[in-house]
Amino acid sequence: MTIAILGVGMMGEALLGGLLGAGWENDDVRAADSRASRREEIAQTYQVWTGTSMEAVKGADVVVVAVKSADVPDLLGTIGPVLAPGALVISLVAGASAAVIERHLVLERPVIRAMPNTPVNVGEGMTAICAGSSATKEHLATAEKVLSSVGRVIVVPEKQMDAVTAISGSGPAYMMLIAEAMIDAGVLLGLPRATAAQLAKQTIYGSGMMLVETGVHPAVLRENVTSPGGTTASALRVLEERGVRPAFIAAVEAAARRSEEMGRAQSK
Repeated sequence: MTIAILGVGMMGEALLGGLLGAGWENDDVRAADSRASRREEIAQTYQVWTGTSMEAVKGADVVVVAVKSADVPDLLGTIGPVLAPGALVISLVAGASAAVIERHLVLERPVIRAMPNTPVNVGEGMTAICAGSSATKEHLATAEKVLSSVGRVIVVPEKQMDAVTAISGSGPAYMMLIAEAMIDAGVLLGLPRATAAQLAKQTIYGSGMMLVETGVHPAVLRENVTSPGGTTASALRVLEERGVRPAFIAAVEAAARRSEEMGRAQSK
């Protein structure tokens, strides 16, 4: 299977590195970018073929579109006529529905829309995928195989993509804000910043691993740390009094609304 990645910014490069790390052959992965300097950098770093998008998609089985949303119409209009008849297009373009990608391609090709998040950079991404109008279960399976090289993959209906964007797409920023606050609190309490950072980072990492590996509901895991009358109970009382839980819910809702707005703008 030959994969062409169009656009090797943060997401595109992360996927490229993930595929090679997962055992894909260098000769089976191509990278395209509009900047010659970037193509040269990627070729030297990963020892893969690089070139223009037009060159990259010729004969490719899978084409991953990882460019900025503003570049989508011109790019897809250009590559559409030269895509192989059975080529699968996987779009990582934020806010662009599968229907938008299909419209810009002009010719009918199976499309999978994907919403990854930034932990793909360390192989721990969370990517949601949904099928376009002509994509099959086999196409979804192919997309899952490709994208699982940089983390976990889940299949959802497209109508849930705005919620996905709000939770996992924007989610790393929420976690970083929590980390910042914990580190600042540690410094306020007299810890060296490096010590506070190490404590906060490992605590967030370990807590996430417990959620994933144990499958236990977060409320139960929280209760396991909360002794009656103890330090954790005192801290949680303040968080509840300050409205942290409803603030998080409102924030996620706001992100989902903004994702919906961006999607409508892309559809015009």
